[in-house]
Amino acid sequence: LALLEKKCMGHECVSSSCRRSSAPPLPTSLLHSSKMSGVENAFRKFAIYGDTSASGNDMTGKNFSKMCKECGVMDGKAVTSTDIDIVFNKVKTKGARTITFAEFQQAMKELCGKRFKGKSPEEALQAVYGLIEGKEPGNVGTTKATKAGGVERLTDTSKYTGSHKERFDESGKGKGLAGRQDLTDNSGYVGAYKGAGTYDQTH
Repeated sequence: LALLEKKCMGHECVSSSCRRSSAPPLPTSLLHSSKMSGVENAFRKFAIYGDTSASGNDMTGKNFSKMCKECGVMDGKAVTSTDIDIVFNKVKTKGARTITFAEFQQAMKELCGKRFKGKSPEEALQAVYGLIEGKEPGNVGTTKATKAGGVERLTDTSKYTGSHKERFDESGKGKGLAGRQDLTDNSGYVGAYKGAGTYDQTH
């Protein structure tokens, strides 16, 4: 580039090689840098999933499989769990149990052709990265109480009948032992007698 510029100094240059050199094309890696940072963020999030001590720089086979499944790279038809395992073992360093981000990119190049048949390798790779970009692992946080099917009805204490009804107060709070056992009444009155404790007041 510098040599061409020296040659062209001081004259009106019209040669195609000179004009082309004045504005070099951007490498594809720069064009997709924002997309790649989104993919790398997703890679790091999945890499540390389930392991708080993980650095996020490398990923286990289990997390790689989880990532491919949740992001839709593995669709169960074109790309199966077996394909994911084969590619993982192909790209990882011999003897290693994890893959780096560079090896992950290599794995995506292997898988994108299978996942997006009929597209050019570049288009297929961009489509796979589009699936992954900005994603994070599911099931983060605590398990929420399910309301599916009849479960909500089963846990609504206001609808309980019979002896089960006795075990909860109006607010739905359990009464503990008093709700589960008939506590013995030693007052000397027969059961359900309304005038208990009034004898001293009337005599």
